[in-house]
This record gives sequence, structure tokens and C-alpha cells, in this order.
Amino acid sequence: MTVTLADVAARAQVSPATVSRVLNGNYPVAASTKERVLRAVDELDYVLNGPASALAAATSDLVGILVNDIADPFFGIMASAIQSEIGGPGGRAGGERLAVVCNTGGSPERELTYLTLLQRQRAAAVVLTGGAVEDSAHVEAVGSKLRKLSAAGTRIVLCGRPPAPEAIALTFDNRGGALQLTEHLIALGHRRLGYIAGPQERTTTRHRLEGHRAALAAAGVEDDPRLTVHGLYDRRAGYEATLELLRREPSLTAVVAANDTVALGACAALRDSGLRIPEDVSVAGFDDLPFAIDAVPALTTVRLPLAEAGARAGRVAMGREEPPPGGITTVGWELMVRGSTAAPRSSGRPG
Repeated sequence: MTVTLADVAARAQVSPATVSRVLNGNYPVAASTKERVLRAVDELDYVLNGPASALAAATSDLVGILVNDIADPFFGIMASAIQSEIGGPGGRAGGERLAVVCNTGGSPERELTYLTLLQRQRAAAVVLTGGAVEDSAHVEAVGSKLRKLSAAGTRIVLCGRPPAPEAIALTFDNRGGALQLTEHLIALGHRRLGYIAGPQERTTTRHRLEGHRAALAAAGVEDDPRLTVHGLYDRRAGYEATLELLRREPSLTAVVAANDTVALGACAALRDSGLRIPEDVSVAGFDDLPFAIDAVPALTTVRLPLAEAGARAGRVAMGREEPPPGGITTVGWELMVRGSTAAPRSSGRPG
């Protein structure tokens, strides 16, 4: 049975005109009323009718790309590569596809809202990038959204994100990369390593931290909980976390950062503390973002093929490349050893 605008209005206890205003966004509506309407839309699985040209097809020419933060090069590189494979001809009647980048800001609620909006617009494909939030209720809600999208004919691709039902997944081996990065530092002789982790609720954070800890355990190096600090994936978090690590352990010889942006913050904090890199403290990052090689000294890091993975995700989303066998594949990585890491010195540190 087709759900109508009147059904949504009855569920939300508002007029059909109010529902229309909320969905079209062309008239101010109280926040509480808007929330009731959107909840009713979600509960009833109401799909907004698009232009007449879209009604003849199961899906439209719209493709959604969900990112955590488009200002973060990690997501910007992937989104750009995905869009480059989507923007050309291939839509209905040979027309162009319209790629829409949805910036969630790391909010689980915004992620669900965008999936609902893309469902209502009959998106041809949805590509979700980066790590997922590890909250059982959110995981269940996202799974429900993906099932509804898939049932409506939307192709779902995950890029750099753990596998999920109803989706094709191109995953990153964050554990393996982090393991080898820490093994590199241990092989140089480091035993007091500080680790700056990302937000605790993200899968990327957990997987990279697991790889780091596995390397410590394999080498018989103590995993001191005082030497792990969590923060956001930004420069400020890296700066503040490094100062905290130095306060907790003044004899620290290496800092492993959750990503390259965090590593830049760590480098700044070390310099402001009168310490040299790598003579006094080595620093390592993750992702190999474009600026990593231009840092002074150049940053040792784990290279993820962000552009290549994004382009492949775009082709798979458009049906121009076959999905991997079983719908899941792990994208490789490479350890990039540069000047920011060296063997620890027993003397010469200022102070």
C-alpha cells in the first residue's frame, strides 16, 4: 500500500500543508514540528515524489556521497575521486549524474537524516566513506536505512568503512597498517611510545589502536594505558594530546598519531616544548595525506590509496566496474618511512 502525504500528516498530527512545507523546506516550521514530521516520514517509509521525469524510473540521477568532514583531506580526496567517476554521462536517457556530498560533521543523527533524504529522492547510489560509529542502536538504524535503500534499487557502496549488509565494501586494513608502523618504531629501539587515538566511538580509532597494541604485545613492550590519549582527528587534538603525554611521561621517545593531521599538531607541540624531531622524539602519522611529505621533517606514515579507492567506489556505484567477489575487498596500504622517525637517543634532550 502506497503511503501518502495525508498518512504522514495524520501520524505527525499536523496538516498536509505542514508536511509539504517541511519536506520542501520553503517555509519556516517550528523545530519540534519538523522533528515530528520527519519521524513520521521515517516510520512510514514515505518516499517523496520527485519530478515527473523521475517517476518513470525506480531511481533518479542523484548520487549521495556521505563524508564526516569535507574540510578533512582524508574525506576530500575520496569524495573528489568518487565524484570524478559519477559526474559523466550514464544517467537516464544518457544524462549526467548529480553527485551530492553530504557532510555529517561526525554526527550519527545527521548520517541517518541524509540517508532518509537520499531515500526520499530515490538516489541511484549512495557511497558512505570513512569509519562508522560503534553504537548498537545506531548500527541497527543504519542497517535498516541501507536495507530500505537497497530494496528500492539504490546501489550502496562503502569506501574505507567496515562491511555492512546490503552494501558493497572497499575496506582499509587499519589494523595491519598500524601494526607495521609501530613495529617500525620498535625495531628502531623505541620502548616508550605515546599513542594519540581518535574518538573512542569510531571503528577506525579502534582498529588502528588494536594494530598498535598488537605490535607492542608481540615485542614484549608494556602497553601503559597512561600513554594513550583520545581526541578528535584534528591538529588541535594532536597538539593538546602531545602536551598531556609529555606531562605523563617526560622520557617519551616516540609519538604515534591517529592520522597525519593529528601528527602535525604533535610536531608543533614538541617544537614548542623545545624538543627536536626526530633527535629527541620521533613522530609517525597515518593516511599519507598530501602535506605529509612536505612537513619538516617529512612524516613517516602509512599510505592509504584514498584517491584510487574513491575512484573504484565511484565506478562500482555506477555499475561500470564489477563488485569484488563476495561484495567485500580490502584495499592495500604502504609504510612510508621518512625523516620524522629515527632511533632514540639516550642523551642530548634539552632540560
